[in-house]
Amino acid sequence: MIDNDLHLECLMKDINDALEVMESRNDPLSLEMSFTYTKKKTIEEFFPQYLKSYFSLADLPSVFVCYQNQRVAVLRFDPTEETNQKSAEISINIVPQWRYQGLGVPILKKALKFAAQQGYEALYARVKEGNSASLKIFDRAGFKKVDHIVKHDEPIVVYRYDVRIQPLKRVLVIAEAGSNWKAGSFEADLERAYALIEAAKDAGADVVKFQVFNAETTYVSQAGVSDYLAFSGINENIFDVLKYLEMPQEMVSLLASKCAERGIQFMASTFSPAAVAWVDPFVKMHKMGSYEISHIRLLEAIAKTNKPLILSTGASNPDDIDWAVDAFYRYGGQELILMQCTAKYPATPAGMNLNVIPWLKKRYQVNVGLSDHSLGIEAPLAAVALGAKVIEKHFTLDKSFKGPDHAFALDPEELKRMIASIREIEEMLGSGLKKVYKEEEELYLFARRGIQALRDIHPGERLQEGVNIAILRPGKQLKGLHPRYLVEVEGQSAIRSIAAGSGIQWTDLKEGYHG
Repeated sequence: MIDNDLHLECLMKDINDALEVMESRNDPLSLEMSFTYTKKKTIEEFFPQYLKSYFSLADLPSVFVCYQNQRVAVLRFDPTEETNQKSAEISINIVPQWRYQGLGVPILKKALKFAAQQGYEALYARVKEGNSASLKIFDRAGFKKVDHIVKHDEPIVVYRYDVRIQPLKRVLVIAEAGSNWKAGSFEADLERAYALIEAAKDAGADVVKFQVFNAETTYVSQAGVSDYLAFSGINENIFDVLKYLEMPQEMVSLLASKCAERGIQFMASTFSPAAVAWVDPFVKMHKMGSYEISHIRLLEAIAKTNKPLILSTGASNPDDIDWAVDAFYRYGGQELILMQCTAKYPATPAGMNLNVIPWLKKRYQVNVGLSDHSLGIEAPLAAVALGAKVIEKHFTLDKSFKGPDHAFALDPEELKRMIASIREIEEMLGSGLKKVYKEEEELYLFARRGIQALRDIHPGERLQEGVNIAILRPGKQLKGLHPRYLVEVEGQSAIRSIAAGSGIQWTDLKEGYHG
């Protein structure tokens, strides 16, 4: 697919990138279809406008679109006058030789993803009435025509388009309380559950999650003893273990109210349609554990709530996931998040298979995450670096408490450290767009090589590498042209005096730029 082969490259504030943009804008068809840039410009005219117009949004920079190792288009983003949303105006200019190749719609869709990653909620566009190609690609990319503008000084009709986008939020951290609230009596259970909510909130979690199940609708009564629980010293029939850990229905509303009071989202994994009905009034999204992936009635019940589903995929193969995804959508489900998960408690490093995370994202075109049962905080941090947008991790108030999930869970301090590290990694990951960052600008100007004067150069003197010009780092001097232009500069005559060390500019040369 073309979409997967496109990547974005930030425009730089230098004359070389300005020249490339100008050449595309000076194309006769571009001039005809533009309602602002209607006359061919020289670099002397264009460069100041370029510096002013193409860098007006610090968090949504104008970019080259690259395809097959070539720059095929320029996307420009400008501020809008909208005050009730984070929005920008977009314009697209495809390089002449790449027009009519089916790139327009994929490029605009790429732009929407980029804007979403930067937290933008809407993009606007203005298209000239006669620009049928642009009108068509904006329509096909999902933009809607909202109005038209007639310029009073000339008979030009401009159509205004907009598209609403859902910005991708930061990583959603789910503190999994699971069954670790169980203390022995309803009063003690509620007290411990409240304490878990407080601990999750204090650690910086976005969500605290519990589990709502009924033993009779989960296991057969003769299920027997689980080997992994027996290893932890729990030698009871798993049916009886679950029976003891059932959450009373009245507790759901109490926990949800406590979460609302503390400003943290309440969530509960559900294991039956009845449990879905219990928790649905209190949750923004639903969660299904790995072993429920084949429960068609549960998938159906959640899909019909029209709320997002977070689905774990432990102990599943691609056919299992394909079937569950298809069933969720077939029953009317809208938003799905898939979680890599290793169904072992605790999971070993060798069994984590975190490289499944980008595979899930690419195969199912959904947000993905990690439901982690390993010891420590390393796996969630690696998962975020691989693209996980949701992290779910068990936690407990005390690892020595009796119960199936305490031993491999994080304590409150470990949970806090994990969340702080996730936020730091998110900041490190950035937008995924390669550019010169503010931290690099000083050395970009100081140490990036350009064509510099070796000595004072007089008007009329011809430029010659190794004689009066060289490829050098400019330091505090003006940075010269990119060395890619050395062949074109070589032999040209200076039209003004150039001081030793100064960078050679096109405006210093008799013939100027003639590429």
